[in-house]
Amino acid sequence: MRDDAAMTVIPFSELGAPVRRRLLAASILRVVGINVLLVVLLYLLPLKDLGRVGTLVFFLAGLVVFCVATGWQVRSIVAADYPRLRAIEGIGTALALLVVVFAAVYAAMSDASPASFSGVLTRSSSLYFTITTLSTTGFGDIVPTTDTARLVVSVQMLLDLTLLGTVVRVLAGAARDRPTPTPPPTPDQ
Repeated sequence: MRDDAAMTVIPFSELGAPVRRRLLAASILRVVGINVLLVVLLYLLPLKDLGRVGTLVFFLAGLVVFCVATGWQVRSIVAADYPRLRAIEGIGTALALLVVVFAAVYAAMSDASPASFSGVLTRSSSLYFTITTLSTTGFGDIVPTTDTARLVVSVQMLLDLTLLGTVVRVLAGAARDRPTPTPPPTPDQ
C-alpha cells in the first residue's frame, strides 16, 4: 500500500492485519488462478501427431517460455511494493510452468512413439509422472523405456535440481535485494 501524501510504500509489517490478509489472499489467488490456467492449457494443447521433430520444437519452445517467464518474474519482483509476496507468486508460477511443459512434452512423446514409456501416457498420467519425477518420488509405475525418453527425463531431473534451485535463489534474491526507495526531498532542502 502506498501513502499517497508522501508517495512512499508503507512497510508490510506496518499495514493493518486486514490489509495484510487481503494482499496475501490476492497473491495466493493469483498463483492458484495461473496454475489452473496452465493445467487447463495442458489439456487443450494440440499435442497429437506432433511427431518427433514437432515434439522437440515444442520442448525447446516450452523451455524458452519458462526462461522468459522467469525473467519477467524477476523484473516484477524488483519493481513490486511488496517483493516477498511477488516472489511467492513467481516461485509458484515458475514451478507450475515447468511441470506443465514437461507433462506436455511427455504426452507428445508418448503419442509420437508409444514405446517411449512403459505405457501410453495420457495428459493426466504425464502430469502425474512429471510431478513424481519432480518430487523425486518415482513410484516406478511409469518409466521411460527408450533412450530418447530417458534423456528427456534426465533433462527434467537436472533442471529440477539446478533450475528450480536457481529460480528460487534468483526470485528470493530479487525480493531481498530490491532497492530501497529514497524519500522525496522536503521543501526546505
